[in-house]
Amino acid sequence: MPGQAGSNEVVMSKKWLLATCAGLMVASVMAMGAASAVEPAPLKVTPAVNTMVRNALKTLAPGVQVDAVEPAALPGFYQVIASGQLMYLSSDGRYLLNGDLIDLAQKKNVSNAAWARFRKAELAKVPASQRIVFAPAHPKYTVTVFTDVNCGYCRALHEHIAAFNKAGIAVEYLAWPREGVASTSGKPTATYSEMSSIWCAADRKAAFSAAIAGKAPPAATCTNPVADQFDLGMKLGVSGTPTIVAPDGRTLGGYVTPAQLLVALQQGD
Repeated sequence: MPGQAGSNEVVMSKKWLLATCAGLMVASVMAMGAASAVEPAPLKVTPAVNTMVRNALKTLAPGVQVDAVEPAALPGFYQVIASGQLMYLSSDGRYLLNGDLIDLAQKKNVSNAAWARFRKAELAKVPASQRIVFAPAHPKYTVTVFTDVNCGYCRALHEHIAAFNKAGIAVEYLAWPREGVASTSGKPTATYSEMSSIWCAADRKAAFSAAIAGKAPPAATCTNPVADQFDLGMKLGVSGTPTIVAPDGRTLGGYVTPAQLLVALQQGD
């Protein structure tokens, strides 16, 4: 996907699992063999299980944020979404699997389906008043796009906004400054400040269109959702912009043409 988050803090938060799981690969393979040899009883998520999951993951990364825990399709494992990563943890908290889970019988990527459910549920919590919406009168489809006004591919995408709307696609933008919210010195990044000014403008749509075309908005401050939307993107596994999310929670890539996006949306019908 085009574009990556720029600050060290963002990069580190996305790589915590990859960095800590390298030494667990052999244990993971052993766990898969044990799980297939004996069919465990169905798992349940209880307060004690949630505590176990958090404690287990804290041994890898003390600051990890656990967002969702449910029984996995893989017997003997829980499916966990934490700090923008999806993984599988054994019921005793000992073994961790990192990677896609494929159901060979149904020829289905179980991990992708889990991510889609999670994204759909989390995005439903974002009020319409906090989005910047470009929509036709009667849209056939509505997509959520995490965007950065200083991202070249985001600019290319927005150049076709009228064509997206003509195709019956409503585009609802959420802010995702790739530089992050704050620099390593703790000061707001330039892109965060610019996008905050857009969300504080009296006419957000006009300010957004001008900014993404290269005309920065007048500096403005107010209570705005930009930082929360950035955090939401991290929680949902966003790693670059634009990130397009379908109504069912599937990600549909980065920059696409209106025709390509329409085909991708129709495949989900």
